[in-house]
Amino acid sequence: MSPSALSITASSVDPGLLSLPWATPLAEWPSSTIVYLPKGISRHLVRFANLSGRVVAIKETTEEMARREYDMLGNLHRLAAPCVERVAVIAGRTDAAGEQLPAALVTAHLRFSLPYRALFTQVLRPHTATRLVDALAVLLVRLHNVGFFWGDVSLSNTLFRRDAGAFAAYLVDAETGELHEGGLTPGQRAHDLDVARTNIAGEIMDLEAGGRLEGGIDAVQVADGLVSSYHSLWAALTDKESFAVDESWRLTERVQRLNALGFDIGEMSILTTTDGTRVSIQPKVVDAGHHQRRLLRLTGLDVEENQARRLLNDLDEFRARVSRLGADEEMVAHEWLTRVFEPVVMAIPFDLRAKLEPAEVFHQVLEHRWYMSQTRGRSVPLAEVLTSYIDDVLRHRRDEATVMGPPTDTVSLPVITGAMPVADDDEQGVDWRDLV
Repeated sequence: MSPSALSITASSVDPGLLSLPWATPLAEWPSSTIVYLPKGISRHLVRFANLSGRVVAIKETTEEMARREYDMLGNLHRLAAPCVERVAVIAGRTDAAGEQLPAALVTAHLRFSLPYRALFTQVLRPHTATRLVDALAVLLVRLHNVGFFWGDVSLSNTLFRRDAGAFAAYLVDAETGELHEGGLTPGQRAHDLDVARTNIAGEIMDLEAGGRLEGGIDAVQVADGLVSSYHSLWAALTDKESFAVDESWRLTERVQRLNALGFDIGEMSILTTTDGTRVSIQPKVVDAGHHQRRLLRLTGLDVEENQARRLLNDLDEFRARVSRLGADEEMVAHEWLTRVFEPVVMAIPFDLRAKLEPAEVFHQVLEHRWYMSQTRGRSVPLAEVLTSYIDDVLRHRRDEATVMGPPTDTVSLPVITGAMPVADDDEQGVDWRDLV
């Protein structure tokens, strides 16, 4: 088939798209083109491929569905919703015999992300399951907040990135989604929650059937945990609050609570009673990424929300240690970046830098320093901490920039080698074995 027969829709066309074997069914693409990565369960055939030095996901589907999802991902990206990046829609495919082939949706592989099945080695531990559903609850709240009705909420349709001991969730399948400019009705939100609860319980039970669930985990309880987390966060973002007019400090307190959750208020509805004795407030425009934006403004580092929170805490501690409390915040941030953050990141051997994002490495080094200091009963020099972390922890992890799996895309888990040290990962008692 001549490349000219193809119809390629893309905001920025990569010439490398023309060199991919579109005249061959996706299931038969040669191993020289395919990248073997762990992936979630999908109703469509999905494979990963090399494209101009990066990895993309290719999904065969109908042309109508491919174009619809392509447009939806573009709209979500403009709304700053956490989702994969669209690359192209490929239509007009035919094989060597002139038979039509399905259209394909091409999306960029989200670096350092993993499907939920690849986030554990042998069994899923209770606290790992809790962190996954909490991350999915945050994602669902953020999507609902911009008027997106998902329609098929599940762990399988989500990718997870490590976020300073927690996870950040990204939407990876938007083919059933709808965007409503006027916002979602309570019924639409409830429907998404009901679907999420059913799907998650089923996915956890599937792990149990495969012997990959630690004893004591209740699949229904895990699924109910998502619903509970969602309701708590949604209420914090949207509930109307009433207080006496002389309690205006509660307005500041509401903003600070939302900031602590990682959200900024862009607009708020404030009403007073006719006699002027009481005030009611309700957030109207709430944007996620409060700590991300502050860290980006101060240092230029673009990281996940919890990572930003952790790095900002270290920056503030640095500011106190060097007695610069009255100094310009941007100047102190630059000094922290060049004297603290960058030396830690640059100390990581080149061959180990694909294992974790720099911000996650820095977070884990801080955690490792805390554990070493607790064990020895004294402060441990950072150089010693780095050596221990690199040799005892980081060197034994698999690469996560693009996690390679075994030479078959029917196996969900990537190959894992090396013995893992057993040590807590964070204050919540996360086992390093959960974070391989």
